[in-house]
Amino acid sequence: MQQSNDKIWFDATLYPHRSLSPRGFVILMVLISLISFTVGLVFYLRGAWPIFGFMGLDVLLIYVAFKLNYRSGKLVETISIIGDELIVRRIDHKGEEQCWAFNPYWVKVGLEFRKKDPKPIRQRHLFISSHGQGLFVGEFLTEEEREDVNRDLASALWRYKNSGHPAAV
Repeated sequence: MQQSNDKIWFDATLYPHRSLSPRGFVILMVLISLISFTVGLVFYLRGAWPIFGFMGLDVLLIYVAFKLNYRSGKLVETISIIGDELIVRRIDHKGEEQCWAFNPYWVKVGLEFRKKDPKPIRQRHLFISSHGQGLFVGEFLTEEEREDVNRDLASALWRYKNSGHPAAV
């Protein structure tokens, strides 16, 4: 159980990167709408009026795809070593939370391949395990970001284990 005076050994918040800002999204959608409307109007004036509707459908599908992408970007994962617990929290795009707790003294952290990944695009994922149980975290991170989190978390675990902390003995 976390006490208010427990030492914070590690605390990281992980979230997916989205390169297009909300303002950029509005600008992009306005440009796509203008182009689609212009092209659709040309076809409409030449007698191919159904094309106008399909151009509008394209704009709608692009809008929906971006909104779904932004919604999945609301995923947040936190990894903390506070006192004598390593806690991983995952909050999905619906706001539903999952939580895992480990004793940091027994935790192993590393980059591992997932068995479900197809051979040509196999990537190493950050894996936290203890006593035969484990989980992959930060799957939305780039390979370089995973390596950084792995290095920082492994360093924090090393400091914890070598600190003389009562739970680490």
